[in-house]
Amino acid sequence: MQAILLAAGFGTRLRPYSNIRPKPLFPVLNRPLIHHLLDMLVKAGCAKIVVNSHHLARQIYAAVDSYPQVTVQREPEIRGTGGSLRLALQSLDNNKPVLVMNGDIVHNIDLNRLYDAHIRSANQVTLAMHDYPRFNSVVVAGDRVVSFRSEKRKGQRKENLAFTGIHVVSPEIIRQIPKRGFFHIIDLYEQLAESGDVGFERVDMALWRDIGTPEDYLGLHRELLTSASDMLFKHKSARKGNWLIGKNVHIGRGVKLLDWGCLGDGVRVGDGSVLRRSVIWDGVQVAENGNIADCILAVGAIH
Repeated sequence: MQAILLAAGFGTRLRPYSNIRPKPLFPVLNRPLIHHLLDMLVKAGCAKIVVNSHHLARQIYAAVDSYPQVTVQREPEIRGTGGSLRLALQSLDNNKPVLVMNGDIVHNIDLNRLYDAHIRSANQVTLAMHDYPRFNSVVVAGDRVVSFRSEKRKGQRKENLAFTGIHVVSPEIIRQIPKRGFFHIIDLYEQLAESGDVGFERVDMALWRDIGTPEDYLGLHRELLTSASDMLFKHKSARKGNWLIGKNVHIGRGVKLLDWGCLGDGVRVGDGSVLRRSVIWDGVQVAENGNIADCILAVGAIH
């Protein structure tokens, strides 16, 4: 199996935090999201993984340095999902399907099942889809994608589902994308859907969360820290109730950690502080008697 992990975007809805760290490097349970995703790809058997980069690209390079399967694709200009995929083909096997995954989602979708479904079906494109009302905008009928524009077509039994941002695409389709310039892959998929060439695999029972906004990011941590998620056991942070405590953390006298949250490596919390429902990134110092609630705190993130 081979894959591309899309990690080049600006993460504009997550500013000011995305001004100092690209979205795929946002810590999830005190660990960069990209590490969670790369571990999934490696476990699924991906021997070749392309990670594209643009915004704060040097941080991406540093983050993936310990993964020998990864080639970083530096893009001087944003190329779009399609343009990035077309460029990545030069680093991948041109005769095998490519698994494509967005770098800003947290999920436990079975990647092998999706890939096998693509192979068995002889689809040109197979999307991982689910019923997620907030994002249900793709029209499907039977086992085919009908449209990506919520259009209705007469004479078909159909429903709307959400695209997870995870899909498998055959190299023949990738070669249809222009070699240069910006290209949005959904524009090509819309054309292919008209001729019935886009299939899908439902993944309704899987965990899937987008971290597109600060509210989404905090909501994800609330969910993971207050549930029996198996993701909690894939990092080295200590657990204190519903709080994760990183390495070399100093917690002052009389500090209260309420509800849930994360303290990253090297965090210092001053005496008498009260923290609740917050994610504190590495190296942050909380002043004495601080009152922090429903916040993301990061060094260098100025509102």
